[in-house]
Parts: sequence; structure tokens; C-alpha cells
Amino acid sequence: MKPAGPPITPAGMAALRARYDHLLGTERPEIVEIVSWAAGNGDRSENGDYLYGRKRMREIDRELAHLARRMKALRVVDPAAQAERDKVFFGATVELADEDDNRMTVTVVGDDEQDATTGRIGWSAPLARALRGAAMGDLRTVRLPSGEKEWEVMGIAYP
Repeated sequence: MKPAGPPITPAGMAALRARYDHLLGTERPEIVEIVSWAAGNGDRSENGDYLYGRKRMREIDRELAHLARRMKALRVVDPAAQAERDKVFFGATVELADEDDNRMTVTVVGDDEQDATTGRIGWSAPLARALRGAAMGDLRTVRLPSGEKEWEVMGIAYP
């Protein structure tokens, strides 16, 4: 039995799949068309369209391979199906307060879908690791580059 891979939400997997399908079905065929048109124009050594097109095609192929490997390795976990909703696990939206009562809300998601600007933190981020298994009222200390910071869990919600 192969070990379970890193978690990702169904929406995160759908976003990866959409990116893969867009690259494979739209961008790559457009670049192939440009390269074949440019190749028919003669000297390829000084043909900007040909050189750029080949470079872009390599970039697309590299990203397609990366996305295929990631999608194969990831394990889709639906946060809405979480049975134990009184503790912080994958997919939880957590309201936190620090020592100065500054509040912050974060959602624990897969590393491939993290976005700090929207409060989505990756499963393996230091804050997410510290919060795993925490219940309401628990204090958790997070080691940050600027030093240690303590957070209190004020609320936990799941979709």
C-alpha cells in the first residue's frame, strides 16, 4: 500500500486540473502553431518567433509534467466531511488572537493552494503545524523568523 500523499481540497485539485487542461488544450496548441509557421519562414537561427516559441513550449511541457506529478501525488481531502469539528484539522477556518488581542482568520489548505493574502495557509506551514489538533481556547506557540509568537484559538469552523 502506498503512503498517502500531501492533502489538497477538492477546489484546489480542480484548480490544478483546470491549469493543466488550459495549458494542454489551449496554450500548447497555439505555440505549436506559431512554431510550425515560423519554421516555414526559412532561417531558424535568427527567427524570433521560432526561438521564443520553442522556449515557451519547453516551459509549458515542464509545467505540464510538474502538474501531472503533483496531481498524482496529492490526496484529495474534503474538509466538509471532517467528523471531529471541535479541533483544528485540514480545511478548518480558524480565528486566532495574539497577546495584544490582534485577531486573524486563517484557513488550513494544501500547500499547492496556499495564498497568504487571502488567509489560506499551507498544511506544512509553521502556523498550520502548530494549530493541528488545537481546540477552542488552546494557546499555541509558533516559531517565526522574528521570534516566538503565541496565538489563542478563538473559533473553529468547517465548510
